[in-house]
Amino acid sequence: MALNLMKNSIKMNTFSKLQVRSSSGSSEPQFRVLNLKVTKSKPAPRRQPKKFDTAPPRAHQMPTDQNWGNVWPGPRSFHPATVPLPVRQGYGEKQAPPSKYANAELMKIPNFLHLTPPVIKRQCDALRKFCTPWPKELSTDENCEKHFPLETTTSSYCYSSPSIRNSLARIVTLRIKLSHLPLDQHAKDKFRRLVGDRYDENTDYVTIVADRCPTSKQNFDYCMYLLTAVFHESWNVEPWESKKTLEDMEYYDWTKNQSCKSLESMFEVPFDKIEHGKEFSEAVSNLMNNGENLQTLKTYGDTVRKLLGLSKEI
Repeated sequence: MALNLMKNSIKMNTFSKLQVRSSSGSSEPQFRVLNLKVTKSKPAPRRQPKKFDTAPPRAHQMPTDQNWGNVWPGPRSFHPATVPLPVRQGYGEKQAPPSKYANAELMKIPNFLHLTPPVIKRQCDALRKFCTPWPKELSTDENCEKHFPLETTTSSYCYSSPSIRNSLARIVTLRIKLSHLPLDQHAKDKFRRLVGDRYDENTDYVTIVADRCPTSKQNFDYCMYLLTAVFHESWNVEPWESKKTLEDMEYYDWTKNQSCKSLESMFEVPFDKIEHGKEFSEAVSNLMNNGENLQTLKTYGDTVRKLLGLSKEI
């Protein structure tokens, strides 16, 4: 028992001496670093940058009589070293606009450097062999209007934007003359009332504008649908239309009025067989529908004198 106590006291004294030694200000570290490869601390040499010889811009070596179509054959972004022009774009507060080098503004917008007049001429010459001569029947505007009475108008836009689409490009305008449509008197009058202010009496044009669809093709189809629907609806005769009297008519119909009956009873023949009878009916209808003015009154007086055989004004 005494021997065990003596051993424990020796161990405790030894442990306390080790703690005192470790806590003292010794310069020797507690654990040494194992260094398997001894290296000398020399500074790493700096890498010398390589200098490359850059060629001058291509624009400085271009001849004045070069073929520009080979230099810029198709649409692409602006390249300053290829364009031999002092192009500038941008804004400077107290200096000139930035030049073409390192100019992001010139690369944003689409350019038409590939559509110069000589290139367009060469392309047209190449396409001419696939074209047919212009028809002689369409040599004048009147003939073109006669054979192609329907006109459509659209617009294309080119501008700088995140999207190449312009909302105004969807608008489609359709025009056609009312006289080119196969309509009788009833259908023509109903057609004019259906389209409302889209009809111009001075030019006889019916104009339909569509912009509700996202593309111009869809708006064109919608215009054609509207024109077709109004055309067929104008030919429909409702049951109540046959019961209309002269007081219910929206316009003056000379054939259903007393003026036509009086003329036929005076000459005892139908008005279309009376000399100057058709002119008289048109003059009276024009006077009643358009109102009295110098032109309608003069036309009415001239036709009455022709109808009665009077050579001059009384």
